[in-house]
Amino acid sequence: MVTHVPSAAHGDERGALLAFVEAQRGGLRRALIGLSEEQAASRPSASGLSLSGLLKHVAETELNWLRMAQRRPNEKERTAETWADSFRLVEGESIPEVLAFWAKVAAETEEFIASVDSMDDTFPLPEAPWFPKEGQVSMRWMLVHLVEEIARHAGHADIIRETLDGRTAFELVALAEGYAEDAPSQN
Repeated sequence: MVTHVPSAAHGDERGALLAFVEAQRGGLRRALIGLSEEQAASRPSASGLSLSGLLKHVAETELNWLRMAQRRPNEKERTAETWADSFRLVEGESIPEVLAFWAKVAAETEEFIASVDSMDDTFPLPEAPWFPKEGQVSMRWMLVHLVEEIARHAGHADIIRETLDGRTAFELVALAEGYAEDAPSQN
C-alpha cells in the first residue's frame, strides 16, 4: 500500500530510511484493523499465509536482522523444526502481544541505528544461499532490506485482507486516520 513519507520531516539518511521502514510496518499493522483473532489467523489463499502469521514473521525477522547488526544472539532464533511457528501464532500468543513485541523491536532498531557511527558500518552474515555473497552488509543495506522485506509482506497482507472482507488498503488507511467508514477504495 502506497503511503507517502514526508520528505522534509526526517532530515537525514537515517531518519528517512527509518521513516520508510515505519511506513511499511504501518501497512502490515493496518491490515489487522477490526479483525478478530480467528479472522486474522485464517488462510484464505493457496499460499497458506495468514495476517497474524505475517505479523509475527515480520516482527521476528526484524529482530533477527537487528541482532545480527548488533552482533548479539537472537533470543527468538528459529531452528528447522520451529521455522513454521514463525508464520503462525502458537498457544498463548495473541495479536496484541505480537504487536507489543514488534513495537519493542522497532524502538530498539531505531535506537540502535541512531547509535551507530556510520551507515557504512558493516556486520557479518552467516553463510547461506539467500544472503549476499560478500558475507557482510552495511547498516544502510539492512534498513533498505527491511523496507523490502516488510513491504513484500505488507503486499501479501493487502491481498489477504481484501480476500477476507473486501477492505482495501486505502480504506484501512482512511480508517486508521479517522476518516469515515465509507472511505473510497482507491485514491
